Amino acid sequence: MSLNDPLANVLSAIQNAEQRGKPSVTTKNNSTLIRKVLDIMIGKGYLEGYEVIPDSKGSTLTIALGGKINKTGVIKPRYQIRKGSFERFEKRYLPARGFGIIIVSTSHGLLTHEEAKEKGVGGTLISYCY
Repeated sequence: MSLNDPLANVLSAIQNAEQRGKPSVTTKNNSTLIRKVLDIMIGKGYLEGYEVIPDSKGSTLTIALGGKINKTGVIKPRYQIRKGSFERFEKRYLPARGFGIIIVSTSHGLLTHEEAKEKGVGGTLISYCY
């Protein structure tokens, strides 16, 4: 069976495993975008880490959970956002000011919405986590 959005599938698997209280989750979805999103989530303390395990049919990701995620998901459609209009989407996707992150794809790479505000750049909304 073909999956349409690998990033959404990985974030959904992470959220489901967190709700069940599992220490880790394993997925076959593995791409540069997924690993960069996971790196940001690790940097912000939402995940413990991940390991890429090579396989004969590709590679698998084993993601160590920290029990700190309440909700995570992708933002569809992927809205284009200007540098001064983050407030509207923070209200839509995050529960409170200063709580959680929105991951944005910018010309400087993947950044959190706070880092994008500091650098004064806009971009495309990718996902959120709190």
